[in-house]
Amino acid sequence: MERRSVLSLLEFTPLVMIGIGPLQVSPHGIATAVGFIAGARLLLPATRRQGVPDEIVYRMLYRSAFGALVGARVAYAVNHWSDYADAPLTVFAIWEGGISLFGGIAGGVVAAVPVMRAERLCFWPLMDAAAPGLALGIAIGRVGDLMVGDHLGRTTDFALGFRCTGAGTASRCAAPIGQGVHMPALYDMVSASTLLAALLLLRRRSRRDGFLILAFAAWYGTGRFIEDFFRIDDPVAFGLSGSQLTALTLVVAAAGWLVVRRVGPQAEMHQEGVAPGAPIDR
Repeated sequence: MERRSVLSLLEFTPLVMIGIGPLQVSPHGIATAVGFIAGARLLLPATRRQGVPDEIVYRMLYRSAFGALVGARVAYAVNHWSDYADAPLTVFAIWEGGISLFGGIAGGVVAAVPVMRAERLCFWPLMDAAAPGLALGIAIGRVGDLMVGDHLGRTTDFALGFRCTGAGTASRCAAPIGQGVHMPALYDMVSASTLLAALLLLRRRSRRDGFLILAFAAWYGTGRFIEDFFRIDDPVAFGLSGSQLTALTLVVAAAGWLVVRRVGPQAEMHQEGVAPGAPIDR
């Protein structure tokens, strides 16, 4: 029985870098960029239905791209500060790897808020429009993680585990050669893909502003909390990693907010003659 389980492990050779002339490019970086672009493309039809001009959306996206990069690196550095204690300036060496998905999402949102305020746009409808694109971007980005063999987790004989062969991987393979480890990136890709399908179905009906993005936060946060038990991360508090604490906080906040918005008065989104999320005359 154990023999069959080991034989069923997934085995492939990770492609850590791609040579393009004199350059070495990571498939993970390419997948992250493709995921951002694909998510943006999925966002545009929703913002157009809200009456938001494309040029304003592009301004938010440009800012979000920069904010996501900064937020992803800052959050990772905070969670792994011991790695930089002796050489703090290496925090800026982002090309050496080390980013946080939660930090990237937060940084992207924060960077876009000034444009929303300047154009007097409603926050919650715009975030609802962005929710499916976020799920799509995460799913595509995880394909890049799988290609380079990143986020390899604890040892396992689970059928969807990755067999360690000694080939180069972006993160260390913790099991002996021939044995398997969990692939949290695969689990996250499946979770994000399922979430994308659910969000596309949910948005077919009219719902209160904020429902989709809060559902995204609750679902994705729950998935990440569970998935991270299969990762190899140092605990920060209560036996949980920094990502798990962030995910747990996100789930509690999103679930609580969903309840409050459900039982509370209807959000001010149905102004006379103004579509939800449309620019409000100054």
